[in-house]
Amino acid sequence: MRDFLRLRRTAAAAAGVLTVAVAVTAGATFLPTGAPPARTAAAPADVSGVSGPAPGSVKALQERLRRLPGDHQAWAALGAAYVQQARVTADPSSYTKAEQALDRAARLAPGDFAVLTGQAALAAGRHEFAAAVRLARRATEANPYGATAYGVLADAYTQLGDYPAASRAVRRMTDLRPGVSSFTRASYDAELRGDTATARTLMEAALQDAFTPEDRAYCRYHLGELSLRAGDLGAAVRMYDEALRASPGFLPARAGLARAAALGGDLERAAGGYAEVVERLPLPQYVVEYGEVLEKLGRDPSPQWTLLRAQKDLMAAAGVRDDITWAEFEADHGSPATAVRHARAEYARNPNMVAADALAWALHKAGRPREALPYTREATALGWRNALIAHHRALIEKATGRDTTRFTALTREYNPRFDPALPSLARFT
Repeated sequence: MRDFLRLRRTAAAAAGVLTVAVAVTAGATFLPTGAPPARTAAAPADVSGVSGPAPGSVKALQERLRRLPGDHQAWAALGAAYVQQARVTADPSSYTKAEQALDRAARLAPGDFAVLTGQAALAAGRHEFAAAVRLARRATEANPYGATAYGVLADAYTQLGDYPAASRAVRRMTDLRPGVSSFTRASYDAELRGDTATARTLMEAALQDAFTPEDRAYCRYHLGELSLRAGDLGAAVRMYDEALRASPGFLPARAGLARAAALGGDLERAAGGYAEVVERLPLPQYVVEYGEVLEKLGRDPSPQWTLLRAQKDLMAAAGVRDDITWAEFEADHGSPATAVRHARAEYARNPNMVAADALAWALHKAGRPREALPYTREATALGWRNALIAHHRALIEKATGRDTTRFTALTREYNPRFDPALPSLARFT
C-alpha cells in the first residue's frame, strides 16, 4: 500500500491539474463579448476550478504557518490546497489533512469567508454536496464578491441535480471573475443541455484566457474530450497532443490518447497507454477503463479490479462517499444487486442525471427494467448528447417492449464511435 501511495505522490508532481470542471447554465449567456477576457493568474486557493494551486504550494503555506501560526487565512488556504491535492493525486489521505487545517482555521476565525469556502470544497470533495451547498451559501453571505465560493456552489448544485440553481451560481461566478474556471463551468453546463457548439465556444474562450501551461493543457484536453464524445477521434487526438505540448506531464491527456486508441480499434496501443497512466495516477476512472480494454483484448482484468477495491477502501477511510463509481462498476462487471444498492444510495443523496442513469442501468441489469424506466427518462430529459445514457435508454425500452428506434438512432448520432463493450470510456471524465 505504501508503494501505491508513493506512486500517487509521484504523479502529483507530473499530473498537472485534473479537477473535473462541473458546471451549469445556459451557455450563451456566459460568452464573452467584444475583446477577449482578461487573463487572470491562477488563484492561490481556488479549490473549485481548474486554476487550483500546484501541490507544491502546500509547502509554502506550511512554511508561512510555522512563522505565523495565527494566520487563519493561511490555514484556510492550506486546507483548500490539500483538497486540490487530493483531486490531483487521487490520494484521499489529503482530505484528512485538509480537515485538520480547516478545523484550525475555523477555531481562529469562525464564520470567515475563506474558511467557509474551504470547508465547502472539502465537503464537495467527499461527495457531501448538500453540506457543500450549505457551507458555500454561508461563504457567499459573508462575502458576496468571492467568486470561488460560487464555483463550489455551482458544482454542488449540479451534483444535487438542481441545474437552475447551478446556472445562477455559474453566472454570478462569471460576472465576478470571467476566466478559465468560470468558462469551463459554463461550457459543461452547455454540454449537459445538449448545446455542444456553445460548449466548445466557451471552452475555447477558456483556452484564450488560460495563462499557465497547466490551464492551457486542461482546456486543450477538454476540447479533445468534446471531440471524442462526438466521435471525432482525429480532432480529439490533435487536442490531446496539444495539451501535452503545453504541459508534458499532463496525464489526463495521455489517458485521452489511450481512450482514442481504444475507440479507434487499436487496443494494444490503448492498453500500453493506460498501463502508463494507471501506474502514475490510479484514479478509479482510469483503472476501470484499463480493465475494460484488457477484457476486450481477452486478458485478465482482475488486477485492475483489485486496485479499484483498494482505492475504495482508501476513499472510505478518508470519509469519501463514492457510491456512483460502484454502482456503475457493479452493473457492468459485478453484481447487479450490489449495483442497485449503491445506485439507490447515490441517487438518494445526489439526484442528478448521472445518478439517475446509474440507477436505471442497475435496475435493468438486475432484471427490473420497468422500475428503470422513470430513471432513464430522467437521465435523458435535459437533452445531454451522451451516447452511453442514450444506449441505456434504448436497451431499457427494448426490455419493456417499447419502440427503441429514437434512442438507438440518437446513440449513433451522438457518438458514432461509441462501443458498448467499453462503457466507461463514454463516461464523463
